[in-house]
Amino acid sequence: MSEPAICLIVARGRNGVIGREGDMPWRLSSDLKQFKALTTGKPIIMGRKTWDSLPRRPLPGRLNIVVTRQADFIAEGGQVAGDLETAFDFATAQARIDSVDEVFVIGGGQIYAAALARADRLYLTEVEADPAGDAVFPALAAGHWSEVSRRVCEAGPGDDHAFVCRVLERV
Repeated sequence: MSEPAICLIVARGRNGVIGREGDMPWRLSSDLKQFKALTTGKPIIMGRKTWDSLPRRPLPGRLNIVVTRQADFIAEGGQVAGDLETAFDFATAQARIDSVDEVFVIGGGQIYAAALARADRLYLTEVEADPAGDAVFPALAAGHWSEVSRRVCEAGPGDDHAFVCRVLERV
């Protein structure tokens, strides 16, 4: 089996905002269902603040890897990594065991910024909103990504906004 793809999965506003005060700046029930469908059964990597923000820890049905510099941090039901490279090692090893072809980075802003250079694929939900927030997704370098799919989604029940689901692959 080849190396699993490193995938970033994120919902961002038109202004790049992905979070506000440790939470998402919108409700997008439809997007959360897609997130669950894409990541279940595959290792997920997140920063400690993202871990702390989860309404239910760990997210069920997948190895939860928490990146933190806190040496004594315990992620009940998850695995702790002291740096992103160690997290990628844990995730890749688990992906091989589970025979899955993707590992996911799920946030937050600092982890996305550090992981972007290693990413093979982006699952990018572009929310039709410009929310206030304190966490942003890093800018994507022009010419480095190619869109392989796009789906326009009207706001459904439980969605604050319409959004576009895009999949980008590294050129």
